[in-house]
Amino acid sequence: MIETTIKINGVSVKKITLNTAIIGSGAAGYNAALRLTDYGVEDIAVITEGINMGTSRNTGSDKQTYYKMNLCADYPDSPKAMAQDFFNGKCVDGDNAYVEASLSVPCFLHLCELGVEFPVNRLGEYVGYKTDHDPRARATSVGPLTSKMMTECLEKEVMKRGIRIYDKLQAIEFIKNEGECVGVLCLNKAAMNEDERFVLFNASNTITATGGPAGIYADTVYPLGHAGASGIAFEAGVLGKNLTEWQYGLASTAPRWNVSGTYMQVLPRFVSVDTDGNEYEFLNEYFDDIGTCLSKIFRKGYEWPFDCKKVMSGSSIIDLLVFRECVLKGRRVYLDFRKNPYGLDELPYDKLDNEAREYLENAHACFGTPLERLQFMNMPAYDLYLNKGVDLEKEMLEIALCAQHNNGGLDVDMWWQTNIKHLFACGEVAGSHGIYRPGGSALNAGQVGSMRCAQYISAHRENPLCEGFDAPAEKAVVKHIDLARAIISDTDNLTEMSDKATKKMSEAAGAIRNASLLDGAIASAKEMLKSFSETVKIGNAFKLWQAYRLRDALISQITYMTAMKEYVMAGGKSRGSAIYTSEKGNVPAKMEETFRFELDTGDFDSTVLEINFADNCKATTRPVRPLPEGGGFFENVWREYRETKNIY
Repeated sequence: MIETTIKINGVSVKKITLNTAIIGSGAAGYNAALRLTDYGVEDIAVITEGINMGTSRNTGSDKQTYYKMNLCADYPDSPKAMAQDFFNGKCVDGDNAYVEASLSVPCFLHLCELGVEFPVNRLGEYVGYKTDHDPRARATSVGPLTSKMMTECLEKEVMKRGIRIYDKLQAIEFIKNEGECVGVLCLNKAAMNEDERFVLFNASNTITATGGPAGIYADTVYPLGHAGASGIAFEAGVLGKNLTEWQYGLASTAPRWNVSGTYMQVLPRFVSVDTDGNEYEFLNEYFDDIGTCLSKIFRKGYEWPFDCKKVMSGSSIIDLLVFRECVLKGRRVYLDFRKNPYGLDELPYDKLDNEAREYLENAHACFGTPLERLQFMNMPAYDLYLNKGVDLEKEMLEIALCAQHNNGGLDVDMWWQTNIKHLFACGEVAGSHGIYRPGGSALNAGQVGSMRCAQYISAHRENPLCEGFDAPAEKAVVKHIDLARAIISDTDNLTEMSDKATKKMSEAAGAIRNASLLDGAIASAKEMLKSFSETVKIGNAFKLWQAYRLRDALISQITYMTAMKEYVMAGGKSRGSAIYTSEKGNVPAKMEETFRFELDTGDFDSTVLEINFADNCKATTRPVRPLPEGGGFFENVWREYRETKNIY
């Protein structure tokens, strides 16, 4: 690793030359660093906006799931069976699915060896349970903070090995030479003056592990410290894949946290409050009988992601009812764990459907208030909010229908390399999932993808440190010197502009999508991006990083919403976690025409929609890469392995 300082337009810029730059200090980024050193690549560094920021460190649920191949006697399993289940999620590339299945066990055991305490029985088996879209009880957990514990254990090992971490650096542009990535330009968030503001990394390889584009929505459960950096990848020409496919679900807004699992299974009271302070138990008003209402609330726990197929007769009608209260009626919605629904001292458990009743009976939880049931069934879920400053015993919990996870992202091959050579993507920023995915599979995907990046990079170390860096790097620095100078002003409208952009995104392109609103939101985002240096102003240089977050979000918004619009124009209908409103189809009982929609017919299940922002947001459709056969005759595989490690 070589550090020098160069002058560009009179401004001092630090330049760091190395083999691999890893952007992101979450579970995927740290694992990429560890795997590289495992494979003998030492000339690396981790770049992060903030070591304690990011989704994997700061999110969870009532019992955050990690998905891996079954390692318990209950269910027979295999890589091919697991890959098939991933592939069945639709719009999934088969090679990504097979690799995520094949490497799930070594990646899982690597975490165990680093100290993540996944539970075992007395025989040493890693026991599991079924999660959503999971036929073989592959799920496991260490509690509400699984990904946090993963990140901390990985980070501990990174620190132990002395891997260099550059903190407080925000990636703002990938540097390209002749179509290949040769490094990245970063903004120093801690800079005291212009001569400290920019840092260049000249890297033979760059891995982006920056998480999902959390900053594009107003209604989001992503942590406040995480925004993502998909925009700079799109700007560099990386293809977007399956950008239409998200997961939305009910979440608390302060703190931002999923209210899945036990939070729903204890049957809390849903309350909306209007501007005059009047309270409404709106679920009671909608459902005709108490048994149906309570059963739907219970099912919302493990059917937590909003699913348009579960609207007409399933639990996702609750998501729409919350959305209606918030958006159409302008009310605030809360969960109240202090009182039972319908104002009852004792709930009529005999009126629940069999599944809900048997679950609560088996858990010995047919008593008391929702809070008492929560504390009895899952005390850590209660403590989690208490530790975040919210005592569910004393106050209601505000919720909304929020963006939670992007199943799409940057298009990657079977080695998690993007279409830009030497630029890799792993973790949520990489779009390896389709319409549906088993709960917890994202944590597995991040570990597998980062391992694959490292395998490929280590096997192709014959590449010299990238040449042709200085000219495109200088051009990028000049561009951002000018941009920074233009937006630093005596006035400050950054919060106003950011709120405007994210609210339009949530209104037009959340779980409920409307073609005409999409048109308006796309036009608004394009105009704001086009006039960014003239219209966006910050009061001091220390807010530059926030302005760059907005710029990145605008690029991502345009790319994502264009994908949604292209899907509708091609005849796409409601699928997965999104309703596209329509004049045809069905509207749920007692609901407004706003919610009329047609279900997808499966015409696009075997295709991938790609978007190229750098080419005027050009959209193309390709068939999914098929599911590989797998296996192979041992002697042939062994010979190839000795020659190439089968990395090509």
